Amino acid sequence: MPTRKTTKKSELAQAGEHLSTAAREVGTALTHKVEAFGDAMSASVKETRKRVEKQRDEAKVKVGKLVKMAEAQVKSAQSRLKKASAAAQKSIASAEKQLEATRRGASRKLSALQTSAERKAKALQKAVDKEAAALKKAAKAPAAKKTTGKKAAVKPAAAKKAAPKKTSTKAPAKTSAKKTVKKAAKPASKKPAK
Repeated sequence: MPTRKTTKKSELAQAGEHLSTAAREVGTALTHKVEAFGDAMSASVKETRKRVEKQRDEAKVKVGKLVKMAEAQVKSAQSRLKKASAAAQKSIASAEKQLEATRRGASRKLSALQTSAERKAKALQKAVDKEAAALKKAAKAPAAKKTTGKKAAVKPAAAKKAAPKKTSTKAPAKTSAKKTVKKAAKPASKKPAK
């Protein structure tokens, strides 16, 4: 008998088709899973990158703030240093001015003291000269009347010796002049008695 060709697929062929369909579906599912895992991984990498970039930006901001603070502190320190140096220069200048003023005042006082001392010395010299002149006159008058010319020459020499003595105050000069006048007067009074 002749065999008839049947168009029906055998069970084995159907099973093979089912297996190939299942394998395709499994491959598709695996592909979807791998893609989903890749997407999840890329999303997590993106999130991690964003987090890292955010932290980097925050660190930059913090570093920038610290740099600005350091610059501000350096500027304030420089300004304080400038102020301190300016104050030091002012105090040095004022001290120099005070020193110069003190020098000038001391030189003025010294010159004033010197001129007053010179005036007093001149006044004392005049007083001593007047006393000496008075002594000379006093010595010449009694000697000229009562003694000879030789004895009169001795008396003015004694008066000249007493006159050049200088003293620091006027009162001692007068007392020494009075003593010399008395001494000169005593010998003159004794000599005529002979």
